[in-house]
Amino acid sequence: MRLLIKALALLVVLGGGIFWWVTAPRPLPASAVAGLTGDAQKGAALFWVGGCASCHAAQGAKGADLLRLGGGRALKTEFGTFYAPNISPDPAQGIGAWTLADFANAMTRGLAPGGKHLYPAFPFASYSHMTLQDVADLHAYLMTLPKVATPSHPHEIAFPFSWRRLIGGWDWLYLRKGWVVQGPLTPEETRGRYLAEGPGHCGECHTPRNPLGAMDTARWLAGAPNPSGKGKIPNITPAHLDWSKDDIVTYIGTGFTPSYDVVGGDMAEVVTNLGHLPKADLAAIAAYLKKVPPRK
Repeated sequence: MRLLIKALALLVVLGGGIFWWVTAPRPLPASAVAGLTGDAQKGAALFWVGGCASCHAAQGAKGADLLRLGGGRALKTEFGTFYAPNISPDPAQGIGAWTLADFANAMTRGLAPGGKHLYPAFPFASYSHMTLQDVADLHAYLMTLPKVATPSHPHEIAFPFSWRRLIGGWDWLYLRKGWVVQGPLTPEETRGRYLAEGPGHCGECHTPRNPLGAMDTARWLAGAPNPSGKGKIPNITPAHLDWSKDDIVTYIGTGFTPSYDVVGGDMAEVVTNLGHLPKADLAAIAAYLKKVPPRK
């Protein structure tokens, strides 16, 4: 009996050690961003392709208010309700006191300063594909925006999901798993893949998720339930989206469909954001979408 108790105790200790190792935060090495200088002008384009204002500006914000990133928008999920935080340059309530290393860890590793795990409602699984230079450029641009002193709204999440250490296991399973669409790709298609799978995070809305809330890449961009509960986010693989490349460029740049209908719902905000991009980047995204494996 004593031998059995000792064996069970050893298994508990080993299991706890493995759990603690798997779920541990894994920040970037200190040297990762050393010597990087952000270009705010380039960061502005990344701000729009990343749709930062769509979550972090106030609901219904327009014009200059889209640059006031005080947070507060709610995302309701089966795991709880998440609220977009204040990411303005305010040093007390926003991210004004964050270093570039802090920002890079949040964007590419899902870690807040101090190593606290961020919930993947923030699409760091997509942003992890961004180059660190682009991360630095985005950081430089965000630091030029208005400071907003509004405190971030706390998430409404029940145990066990409120235990952030568990997110380390999610990161271990799903973070930085490579590109979904593989080559060979043309330079234009490669650029489109970077924008769509990285900062543009198209898959976060258009891809169904598994029971742990991770994107099901086997059904990449095949459509998903709308978090608002209204309708469905459409399939944008070639199995459903049979528009020409030019049609796609017109739609994501202006909101007009080939049948002269107008974009609606949450996609209207995406079009507003993408409308700030150069046409070459819109063409690259369209070229990429034509290369996505069709999924019915």
